[in-house]
Amino acid sequence: MRKYYIDNIRILCILLLFPYHTAMIFNNYGESWYIHSRGSEAASLFLIAVYPWWMALLFAMAGMSAVYALNKRTAKEYLNERIHKLLIPTIAAILLLVPVQTYIANRTFNGYSGNYFEHLRFFFRLTDWSGYDGHFTTGQLWFTLYLYLYSYCFLSLMVWYSKRDKKLKGEKFTLIKLIPMFILIALVTPVLNIGGKSISEFAAYFLLGYFVLSMEEVQERLKKYSVLLAVFWVALILWRCIMYQKGLGEGLWWELEQRLLAWVGILAVLGIGRRYLEFNNKFTSYFTPAAFPLYIFHQSIIVIIGYFTINRIDGLLTQYVIICLASFGLTIALYELCRRIRVTRFLFGIKK
Repeated sequence: MRKYYIDNIRILCILLLFPYHTAMIFNNYGESWYIHSRGSEAASLFLIAVYPWWMALLFAMAGMSAVYALNKRTAKEYLNERIHKLLIPTIAAILLLVPVQTYIANRTFNGYSGNYFEHLRFFFRLTDWSGYDGHFTTGQLWFTLYLYLYSYCFLSLMVWYSKRDKKLKGEKFTLIKLIPMFILIALVTPVLNIGGKSISEFAAYFLLGYFVLSMEEVQERLKKYSVLLAVFWVALILWRCIMYQKGLGEGLWWELEQRLLAWVGILAVLGIGRRYLEFNNKFTSYFTPAAFPLYIFHQSIIVIIGYFTINRIDGLLTQYVIICLASFGLTIALYELCRRIRVTRFLFGIKK
């Protein structure tokens, strides 16, 4: 049985990309991103409040979805689907979409004056993976790349467990046992940490989604305690913002609080979603197949619109609203165009 609330949460997370990555243009904590306007405290607090739990939640739900996918598909069918939905679109987007972001970053911060095609010589040089200096980056595609790696690397483990008679018991995972699991995430985070995107950390969210959060008893428990978890989640967000404003945005406690916030945020959002978002309507039907293509397209469009907007329009709020709304509209338009063309459907993993 399909879990529509997972679809709806995933859609809302994807739509959050537009206000989130638009806010990156206005951060005041020193990250230049691909373009930068003037720093805004409000934008920075929004980013700090959202990032810890948002991407972690997407990985946890991917792990949960893998359970349902493997119940309906063989391992070979599952991997083939991952290739067409994740790997091919990731490669295509890195080659066709991401270079425009580094081109604009090169013009903005390095005074580059050459044309786009000349810039491609810079793009294929590896430096710090960020792309902010005009060189190679996976951009937003680190997410789909990691998802494919997890699907491939953990497939044998997932298939073995799905066929195993003896499985974990959902009734044993009380709230008191669930919440301390953030310690496991904190312990593995330093391993394979590439540019702040820890392969092992997000693998932990994926595996916890598969082995723990996919269990009906756990999901029902999260629904039962959704209000309590939501209060704890919001309190951790507020505490994180206070820590940042007091200059405590680094060190061991900052890192531990981030993993606690991420894990509690996952539990809270899943509980709230199970309670209020278990429905299928036109919104769900349209955006469910559109979610990954919108993720793939959105950032390049935000960077392009942002580049022209901040150089021509004054006022931070006006800039923010224009970039956010225009990028959403153009991303939807690009998706609608690409899903009507066979080649682009194949390249970007769009269902017909």
